[in-house]
Amino acid sequence: MKNDKVRNVAIIAHVDHGKTSLVNEMLKQGNVFRENQEVSDRVMDNNAQEKERGITILAKNTSCMYNGVKINVIDTPGHADFGGEVERVMKMVDGVLLVVDAFEGPMPQTRFVLQKALELNHKVIVVINKIDRPDERITEVIDEVLLLLMDLDASEEQLASPFIFASARNGVAKTNMDDNAVDFKPLFETIINYIPAPEGDENAPLQMLVSATEPNDFVGKLAIGKVTRGNIRVNQPITLCNYHNEEKNIKTKIATLFQFEGLKRVPVESATVGDIVLVAGAEGVQIGDTICDSSQVEALPFVKISEPSVEMTFTVNDSPFAGKEGKFLTSRHLRDRLYKEADRDLSLRVTDGETSESFKVCGRGEMHLSILIENMRREGYEFQVGMPRVLFKEIDGVKCEPMEKAIIDVPEESVGVIMEKMGSRKGELLNMMPHQNRMRIEFSIPARGLFGYKSEFLTDTKGEGILNTVPMGYEPYKGDIERRTNGSLISFESGEAIQYGLYNAQDRGRLFITTGTPVYAGMIVGENAKSDDLVVNVCKKKHLSNCRSSSSDEALRLTPIKAPSLENCLDFIANDEYLEVTPKSLRMRKIILDHDQRMKNKFKGK
Repeated sequence: MKNDKVRNVAIIAHVDHGKTSLVNEMLKQGNVFRENQEVSDRVMDNNAQEKERGITILAKNTSCMYNGVKINVIDTPGHADFGGEVERVMKMVDGVLLVVDAFEGPMPQTRFVLQKALELNHKVIVVINKIDRPDERITEVIDEVLLLLMDLDASEEQLASPFIFASARNGVAKTNMDDNAVDFKPLFETIINYIPAPEGDENAPLQMLVSATEPNDFVGKLAIGKVTRGNIRVNQPITLCNYHNEEKNIKTKIATLFQFEGLKRVPVESATVGDIVLVAGAEGVQIGDTICDSSQVEALPFVKISEPSVEMTFTVNDSPFAGKEGKFLTSRHLRDRLYKEADRDLSLRVTDGETSESFKVCGRGEMHLSILIENMRREGYEFQVGMPRVLFKEIDGVKCEPMEKAIIDVPEESVGVIMEKMGSRKGELLNMMPHQNRMRIEFSIPARGLFGYKSEFLTDTKGEGILNTVPMGYEPYKGDIERRTNGSLISFESGEAIQYGLYNAQDRGRLFITTGTPVYAGMIVGENAKSDDLVVNVCKKKHLSNCRSSSSDEALRLTPIKAPSLENCLDFIANDEYLEVTPKSLRMRKIILDHDQRMKNKFKGK
């Protein structure tokens, strides 16, 4: 049986190609908002960090109505680090809208997300967005999309996918560039006519795959998924099972049932095949579980999420300033929060560390982990993290490391410095071609070679370069890469930074702190101009005497500083350093604070 009153689609694309803006306009024209209602830009990006960074981090569900048909829409992230969010929702939908920028064309993440859709044999509607750009090149972009589909071994039906030309910002879409577009009607009609209605036997026992979970303080953990068979209703006895864990068999019942209507979650008494629902009351539910009728327990297979490639150590804060700014300080707090996050985010892996106060956290990339750190920081957690490290693998007895494909768009005058920097980081040139008065260069590079390079890249290209990466799997180890060419400036004693001490220290390198900043012995206060670490006394005061020198009245001028961001700190710290994270401060420090002990350990190692 088909449920013709429902269509389930995911919107997938590379970062900044206009997915969330497209959803915004679909909701407006799907009569989700009142006529006089003020609607913010990117209404689906409701997370504080999503608004600040201008990117989508979490996949989110919504819906709109068109001609009596409910269109369930899932807005997905476009950044490679959050590919796990895209992978886990693919089982909830029957088709995808592939959004492509009318100027940039298919980008690295476009290939990644499209490949996941094609593997599940989903129907694809290609939306060429931003057709109002003055530099649009629609004809070339269409050819590039078709080449990408052929490259990914798409079927004949997928190669004949319909194209929609849209401007999400202006709220118009059309099936032919010569048409006069006034609204999103062509897009809605293409979705209803081309995306298949969900199928399943509504008279059979219940079966529903859980594709997402989220905590709720009032009704417990919520499970989100699509009903693939039968009907689901409130107070129905159910059994939780898992395709990859045959031992799991938990009997429980549905406490509350919700459906998405626009941006609201509306309580319902029942739902049928094809409906995307939120279930409350299923204790012990996890992503990948199947909710079944207790009379017929059959688990559905869940898509395998790509493995993490970067690891960091999270540990309890033991610095001299520990406990002064945070609310959650202990290893119990840290452990509970990290395991809770791993339960929600399948591409994150958490294991206990070498001590009872440390934990190893593995993710898709530096941004993936930095957003977790920032979220915990805002929630009141205080902790320390170590240097990001890649996860090596042994394949057929050979040590292998994760590789990235880096696609770089730069002005022609920046090509030389990019070649030099990528070469020193073991990057191998794959392709180079002119692209719209610029150069597009493709490299295969170890993931660890990109650590700490983003800010350096912007400096090298005077802010005009664009760097995109996508995972390429594992290849044999490429050799040593120098992570950092500069040492650290380390505080000699605890106290408050004084202008006189900072003035003397700034000749040694670049400072991270300013006058009045509290410091402790072993804390990193700057970057040394040379490769070795150097201890400086930023708390040093000028001794007064009764002799007046000719220069005594000269003002001590300090070079203005820019405090490093969280990402800058993670890029900077070395193997023997920690980043201390509190709700108010970010401080880099040596793991061994005592200077004498550090020197003993250093020479003992030699």
